[in-house]
Amino acid sequence: MDVYSFPRLFVLLLLFVYKAHAQQEPTLSITGEVQTPLTLRLSDLKAMEQVTYTANDREGTENRFKGVPLVELLRKAGVTTGRELRGENLVKYVLVSAADGYEVLYALPEIDPDFTDQVIFLALEKNDAALPANEGPFRMIVPNDKRPARWIREVRHITVRFALR
Repeated sequence: MDVYSFPRLFVLLLLFVYKAHAQQEPTLSITGEVQTPLTLRLSDLKAMEQVTYTANDREGTENRFKGVPLVELLRKAGVTTGRELRGENLVKYVLVSAADGYEVLYALPEIDPDFTDQVIFLALEKNDAALPANEGPFRMIVPNDKRPARWIREVRHITVRFALR
C-alpha cells in the first residue's frame, strides 16, 4: 500500500459509516394477537393518515402534535376492530412499551372509534418538527386523559394481548 492509499481508504470507510448511520430510520414494531406482525419505519408512518391535537404542557406552553391514529396501526396489523370487535375480542388490550422500559396499557375498546370519540394516536411531530430526542421518535397521545401519564414517550413496541388467556 502506497502512502496515498491509506487516506483514501480512511475517507471511504468514514463515508460508509456515515451513510449506514444516516440510513437508520426509527422503527416501531407491532406484535402479539395480530394477523400480521409489523415493523414500521418512520417513513411508513408518515405515509399513513395523520391527525393533529393541540395541548398545553405543564408550563402552559401550547404544543401541536401530529401523528397516526392508533386504531389505524392496529388495523394494518390485522387486529379486530369496528363491528367485529365483540365477544372475546373485547378483552384484548394494547401494551405500549418505551425505550426505557416504561409501559402503558390501553383496552382495545377505548381505542376503537365504534366505542369512543377519542382518538388515541402515535405522535410523529411536535410543533411541525420531529419530536425532541427525550420524547421521540414516537410518542403516544391520549387527548381525553386529565393527566398525561399515559402519553408514553420514546415508544418502540406495541403488543396486542388477551386479558384472559
